[in-house]
Amino acid sequence: MNIILVSGRLAKTRTITISRFQIAMIAGLLALSIPAAIGFIYYSLPSSTFDLNQPRMLLGHTPPGANARAQSHLRENLSAMATKVGQMQARLLRLDSLGERLAKAAGIEPQDVQLGGNPGRGGALSSIPQQDFSIEELNAQLDTLARQVDERYETLGMIESITQMEQVKRKLVPSAKPVAGAWHSSSFGWRVDPFTGRKAMHEGIDFVASAGTPIFAAAGGMVVYAGRHLQYGNMVDISHGNHLVSRYAHASRLLVKVGDIVQSGARIAEVGSTGRSTGAHLHFEVHLKGVPQNPARFLQMPG
Repeated sequence: MNIILVSGRLAKTRTITISRFQIAMIAGLLALSIPAAIGFIYYSLPSSTFDLNQPRMLLGHTPPGANARAQSHLRENLSAMATKVGQMQARLLRLDSLGERLAKAAGIEPQDVQLGGNPGRGGALSSIPQQDFSIEELNAQLDTLARQVDERYETLGMIESITQMEQVKRKLVPSAKPVAGAWHSSSFGWRVDPFTGRKAMHEGIDFVASAGTPIFAAAGGMVVYAGRHLQYGNMVDISHGNHLVSRYAHASRLLVKVGDIVQSGARIAEVGSTGRSTGAHLHFEVHLKGVPQNPARFLQMPG
């Protein structure tokens, strides 16, 4: 190969002859210098400014299997969230059921407290731009809600236990009237004794009723005495626990025996005039730790 050089200043020409071997050497040097330059640029620039995957990204290509892995990860997260939602639904059903039992125990209709419904909520739209929840944030929210529901369930369960205990206690307090429709002729306290005419302490309430009228247990408990007494005539004593005892005297007939367990309102005897009595009536007493109490306090009636 001949290269002719022309100089305008000297008005002369110069010829350079390059052999094939020299051309091959120049081409080889060029071939080696290009990769070396690229390598120098790659290693000299910060890694954040150059990425081998950038050409693929710019061309719209993704690494093989990337879409499949992303889809698999998304399905796993959705499955986990669906499981948590199912658990939350089960917890809410338990909470609704417990709420209904508590409402009934308190004498409130479940529909009055809107159990199972969505509470009213609202407010103005904020000027702060809204944001989408990430999967991690949703999982955290579900975990928090699950803990709160469990805490509420435990608290309401404790309240239910206390309520049930109070109901049991009320059932064991002699508060039901022992004779239906009867009026009382003598109250608790000092009175004129019908036999002696002297001032005497009356330790119960006398309910006037016809002979044979049913006598009912004022509360649930166990019969601890059922028999004849010199002054009370045919008499029944019922223990209600906590040192509380109710007494039913002057009966014409007894319908229970010692050891029987009776419920509030159970028929235990019939009105009569046995023992120290001037006529058919029920003498009713309440004792606390062996001390007579005013039955009107328990029956919620005028003393």
